[in-house]
Amino acid sequence: MKHLSIGLFIALIATACGGNRAFDRFIEPNKDFPIAIVNGTIIDGTGKEPYQSDLLIHDDRIVYIGKVDLDKINVESIIDAQDKFITPGFIDVHTHGNPIRGTSFENFLAAGVTTIVLGQDGSNPFLSNPEQRWHVVPWMDSLERIDLELNIAMLVGHGALRRLSKISDQGTPTNDQIETMVGNLSRALDSGCYGISTGLEYVPGMYATKPELQALAKVVGKADGVMMSHMRNEDDDAIEASIQELLELGSYCKVHASHLKVVYGKGADRGKEILKILEEARDNGIEVSADVYPYIASYTGIGILFPMWSKTQSQFKEVVKTRKAELEDYLLKRVLKRNGPEATLFGTGKYAGKRLSEVAEEEGKSYVDVLMDVNPQGASGAYFIMDQELQDVFITHPEIMIASDGSPTMLHPRGHGSQARIIERYVNEQKVLNLSQAIYKMSGLPAKTMGLEERGTIKVYNHADILVFNPSRIKENATFTDPYQFSEGFEYVILNGKLTRQNNELLLSDAGRLLRKNQ
Repeated sequence: MKHLSIGLFIALIATACGGNRAFDRFIEPNKDFPIAIVNGTIIDGTGKEPYQSDLLIHDDRIVYIGKVDLDKINVESIIDAQDKFITPGFIDVHTHGNPIRGTSFENFLAAGVTTIVLGQDGSNPFLSNPEQRWHVVPWMDSLERIDLELNIAMLVGHGALRRLSKISDQGTPTNDQIETMVGNLSRALDSGCYGISTGLEYVPGMYATKPELQALAKVVGKADGVMMSHMRNEDDDAIEASIQELLELGSYCKVHASHLKVVYGKGADRGKEILKILEEARDNGIEVSADVYPYIASYTGIGILFPMWSKTQSQFKEVVKTRKAELEDYLLKRVLKRNGPEATLFGTGKYAGKRLSEVAEEEGKSYVDVLMDVNPQGASGAYFIMDQELQDVFITHPEIMIASDGSPTMLHPRGHGSQARIIERYVNEQKVLNLSQAIYKMSGLPAKTMGLEERGTIKVYNHADILVFNPSRIKENATFTDPYQFSEGFEYVILNGKLTRQNNELLLSDAGRLLRKNQ
């Protein structure tokens, strides 16, 4: 805190001790402040009740919370928050994209998100340099040299570690290869990554062995990081086993279930059964957390429809030669089980924006033939395979955080609308969450889970990532037919103490930072 003036330093101590009622004693009369937010109601991100207060920002910090006398200070920008709420900026713990490619991440800022976590599902964003493709540390270093629209925290992808260690996609690692993975993980954690992600339903994560996952979990635990997992199988008949695999790794480190869902599951009672498993694990000392997105359609590679023995290009080519009829029969039954061909919406490739049923009709082919033509690596899509009543149990649970699993370019509304949807649908319309609960699930809880220090709550000396808005004006505009529409209503977005977005217009595109754990 050396960069703060003596007057502000005393203000911090006074605020922490209840000194808000003696404002003029602690703030220098002619002190300049870039932003004052007055007349608002603070929801601090902890889940506590809202309260009336003003606040002051200096540099990138919240330096005062209490009644502000504007006659005693100089303020560059005064935000009148009358009839509005002052909340922390949202933290989205599961996102995708690569800022180095020049893609705009404004969709997140428009949704009130000020910090995202990349490196999900076992994959890292990568540099174009083939020698550094799977290395997360030089990628992070490159982020330091470009303008960032928002804050970025990183996880290490388990699949990237495998490939760095020269393990074939379907291979079982040797002890030496596991040690190489451990070494690369340790270096990434030392460089500021917040943990590791696994994608155990994808290549190469689906071939992960218990010894390698245990070895990596031990390293994450020593660094006080988190292991975030796209679990091995989210189908109703396999979800308990997948959760149990994750909980076993919780003996070594904090574990997190990404985008919690039960594919094919039905009803609120089924959701409560899954939550009971997590609650019992916590009672037994396992630090386990989870996130969920507020939609009943998932989004991933079309390979999700193919069997394990045909997911890679080499496997697929061989299967077409030797087991084609078997694969076609599998696809026929798999798609029917997943609510039929109308429940698959292509998101990339030449059929983007069309449902599998539409493509089959237009092409005059069966949907199986369409999938065989596309191949398991040929596209991504949205899949309408979840039950609303069941998923709402997760969405409304006080300790399940909200994350989008979205990106700037994904053909799914979750990348542009998740946070607004929570407020518009679950707070304003259905009233199954109050605003304090919703804000906690999108700010304080993810900050605590990730170990993002001094962010996620409205507190003196925390970083000034702040939203000011009237919840009745929040609107999710993104849809499945038009998924790139920005959310509306987050009137002021302040990022690291800078007014970044106002009245649905971007003011600054360089206020973000790369966040490094313990640095």
